[in-house]
Amino acid sequence: MSGAFNADLLRVARQARGWSQTELSRRSGVSQANLSKLENGLIGPTDEVLDRVSDALHFPESLFFEPDRMLGLPMSVHPMYRKKASVGQRGLERLEAELNIRLLHIRRLLKSAEFEPELPLPEMDIDEFGGDPEQIAALVRRTWLVPTGPMKNLVGWVERAGCVVVQCEFAALSVDGVTISSPGMPPCIFLNRNQPADRQRFSLSHELGHIVMHRVPSPTMEDEANSFASALLMPAREIRPYLSGRLTIQKLAALKPVWRVSMQALLFRAKTIGAITANQSQYLWRQISALGYRRSEPPELEFPAEEPDVLPEMIRVHIEDLGYEIKDLCSVLHVFEDDLRSIHSLPGKLGGPNLRVVK
Repeated sequence: MSGAFNADLLRVARQARGWSQTELSRRSGVSQANLSKLENGLIGPTDEVLDRVSDALHFPESLFFEPDRMLGLPMSVHPMYRKKASVGQRGLERLEAELNIRLLHIRRLLKSAEFEPELPLPEMDIDEFGGDPEQIAALVRRTWLVPTGPMKNLVGWVERAGCVVVQCEFAALSVDGVTISSPGMPPCIFLNRNQPADRQRFSLSHELGHIVMHRVPSPTMEDEANSFASALLMPAREIRPYLSGRLTIQKLAALKPVWRVSMQALLFRAKTIGAITANQSQYLWRQISALGYRRSEPPELEFPAEEPDVLPEMIRVHIEDLGYEIKDLCSVLHVFEDDLRSIHSLPGKLGGPNLRVVK
């Protein structure tokens, strides 16, 4: 193998499988003491140990000699910055590992297929706007020339601004979205595909808020990102006429597929912008609770989730334009075919964003 052994990638591969060192030791026949020294960079692997560990983890040996530096999770995912601290340490480790592997893939794909943003991605210090995310959301809409009314195809707008949006299987984790920004790469927003489409859209808006507003973490960043998301998807001036007056559960249900947000988000927004009174809000929240809509809104109101284009288009460019076979992609991304197919949609979708082959 060329290059030095990357101990961090051994740890990431193990955590991506959801295993402890004890479990990997049992499956590979390599002692835990040896594995601990390997992961801490105290020793390098023998050919036999490398073969056993690679076989047990079901990753090619080449992965462990890649030079990539592993990244930690952003503070927005850490339980102390989230109201729902239901993700355990093992779950956070697995999430971090999966995201690092996906970032490794995106980094490799971008070497041969770059995409050029069509829209600017603003960076605005929230303190310079008096701590008001509503102003910033309005400026983003104006910067992108978003038409008045509901924001259709939010994924498309975000990708056109230079972000890579990725849907992931976070079924066992109470995490809706994660954004990783690393040097030399576009911002990558990872969404939980197991959430309803309205929640995915709100999560994407929330993560966009972090990208636009937050260079440094703060205790208020989650609330600020939520306010940004509400204002981006439901501008006060534009949605107030729909929420004012006699607001009912039936009206919220009718507005959901139009504005493509949840009934609960609409109700919360109505109270926030003063379209309804506190008494009206409390009455409607009691109705929503009694109907069980806090847990799950009526399935007949659901709409299809928006599909990202950038990453599938990168795969398509490699296969159709560059003539890569599946085995070639596996070699470049350091995975076996079953993992490749489970992580990425093959062969990709036609007619995606602006990508160009790197010469």
